[in-house]
Amino acid sequence: MTTVEAAKLSPSESVLQSVYASAARLKTSPEVVDLLKTSWREVRAQIPVRMDNRKLHIFEGYRVQHNGARGPYKGGIRFHPLADIDEVRALAMLMTYKCALMDLPFGGAKGGVMCDPSRMSETEVNRLTRAYVQHIGMVLGINRDIPAPDMGTNAQTMAWMMDAYGQRYGYTPGIVTGKPVELGGSYGRDQATGRGVATCMREYTVHEKTNPRDLKVVIQGYGNVGSWTARIAHQIGFTIIGLSDIKGGIYNPDGIDIAAVDKHFAVAGSVAGFEPAEPVTNEQLLELPCDYLVPAALGEVIHAENAARIKARAVIEAANHPITPDGDAALNARGIPVLPDIMVNAGGVTVSYFEWTQNIQQFRWSLEEVNAELEKRVVATFHEVMGRTVRDGTLPRAAAFDISLERVAKAITLRGFV
Repeated sequence: MTTVEAAKLSPSESVLQSVYASAARLKTSPEVVDLLKTSWREVRAQIPVRMDNRKLHIFEGYRVQHNGARGPYKGGIRFHPLADIDEVRALAMLMTYKCALMDLPFGGAKGGVMCDPSRMSETEVNRLTRAYVQHIGMVLGINRDIPAPDMGTNAQTMAWMMDAYGQRYGYTPGIVTGKPVELGGSYGRDQATGRGVATCMREYTVHEKTNPRDLKVVIQGYGNVGSWTARIAHQIGFTIIGLSDIKGGIYNPDGIDIAAVDKHFAVAGSVAGFEPAEPVTNEQLLELPCDYLVPAALGEVIHAENAARIKARAVIEAANHPITPDGDAALNARGIPVLPDIMVNAGGVTVSYFEWTQNIQQFRWSLEEVNAELEKRVVATFHEVMGRTVRDGTLPRAAAFDISLERVAKAITLRGFV
């Protein structure tokens, strides 16, 4: 594939490149691959919302259920201007393989509404959330499809979703995960994705036989995932030298005080302007010299045009598909290893699974139990993937997709879909 051809790939086509490559290595049945090329169900909804200025705004929303061979559909709800149907479709595909890699009893789904919640009032987001649930509620269910937070949504959004669903179908706390603890949410869910990322970083130092205290890290994105990754990685001993969010970035080669950044962020609403640190753009941040580069924001931020300027020793994919296929190939050609998103950021869905099981059993786990179980699963999966790279002579992304596709294909066959 040429760079020009790769640049034309949509997000879902980019994900399929990994699936096709894995299917070829595994000699997966063409019928299974045909099933996995498209989604089992895609719901597109017109969502009219009366805004605070009394004007009617019509949003477009989606829920994509990719494959449910391994269990109920599972995946977050994204409120973002770029959350179009193909982006949501790609994310649903990734959830199928992410859940399989972590050996969770879920299939893959994703939801999205094309909106900018940062420019909306809390009451407008509330109304939008409830209208969205009214439009997709028929495809949800505690044993059918369980949403969770994603970019632009949070625990409060999930509380509104749970309430909107409950008003129509009866009180069902397990219908969403990532809820407030007071409404049946799990301890540790907010930090789960970032904790999983930081754990993978720590385990990679074990694999490399290095010490976190000797390594410098740059994190693009300071939302839920990026901020928790920074806090926990800092606790482990990594030196965080670069951070950014949508408003800008900061760089200090000697290290950044994460606790001080959090205090600054609470007032300024951004890491930008934090001192002592140099201001940098998000684009410049990606190209800073460091040991580990952690893209933790939007997808496709590393591509053929900037991959040649990446100075990290390794890239840790905390965001979903942050690297395009041509960018991935360019990094591989330069010998820069990439730890794939379906492994690195799977901590969130893993603790969502814990929350779902707690809701079903009506029995809450302690924070220590949640973190211990998450640690066990992330560490086991990490070393399974890295062991597969050694056994098969493949890269981490290939190994992760091979493990996932084997499990999904086995479930599809056993259930008689093909």
